[in-house]
Amino acid sequence: MAFTIGVIGGAGWLGGAIAAAVLDAGVTQPQGLSLSYRKQRPDRFPNAFWTPDNQALVDRSDVIVLSVRPADWPELKVNTGGKLVISVMAGIPMSALCEHHQTQRVVRSLPNAAAEVRKSYTPWITAADTNDDDRAIVRAIFDACGVQDEVRTEAEIDYFTGLTGSGPAFPALLAKAMMDDALLHGLDRDIARRAVNMLIIGAGRLLERHDECPCDTVRAFLEYRGTTAAAIDEMRTAGFDTAIARGLGAALRKSVTMGGAS
Repeated sequence: MAFTIGVIGGAGWLGGAIAAAVLDAGVTQPQGLSLSYRKQRPDRFPNAFWTPDNQALVDRSDVIVLSVRPADWPELKVNTGGKLVISVMAGIPMSALCEHHQTQRVVRSLPNAAAEVRKSYTPWITAADTNDDDRAIVRAIFDACGVQDEVRTEAEIDYFTGLTGSGPAFPALLAKAMMDDALLHGLDRDIARRAVNMLIIGAGRLLERHDECPCDTVRAFLEYRGTTAAAIDEMRTAGFDTAIARGLGAALRKSVTMGGAS
């Protein structure tokens, strides 16, 4: 399929990452890509169409990606005229998107920061009036960013805001706690940083290569009953699992309150 893409908020980090991904994957060509900016035109994508006028971007695009902060979205006054609209904003329900942008062809999606390195996990869901061609477009865009899944309900999208929308934040939080402990034990800061970063990178690569359930990895270490098992037991006793569940619950509540209940 040949189609043109407009990214409202293309000067931002996530919008720019999506634009780079679809260009690299050949989903569209630079001449078929439009991006909007608020103050200063970026130096990226010199052959794409740049504009501060969001309606002008919509008028020349087949598919519109909304990549603005949810707090800024109510002021985004564009009429899409029934075109396919893909929101990457957390918390804004499809009903509000349909009404605000005059279209019933709406997709709610939630890529994360790893889109920059083509490793985003992106769940998405469509409104009733989207068709098979629309779904093929969504898959092409988010396959370019990493891995995508069409999910069943908007409630699942809200939950994914915390689970995967965080991108590297939660692994980074774990890495920070481990690095802080290493520093307390006298390790050099640069060595501690490299050690912890490689631990997280290596774990991700192994999970990707073997495509196994994380619970299988944890079970294997517990059954060995070595030092790692001792650490896992102590972390769980201290409330590790409960802390994760509470954090994800807080993210879910925040997602729902940002845009109203889905």
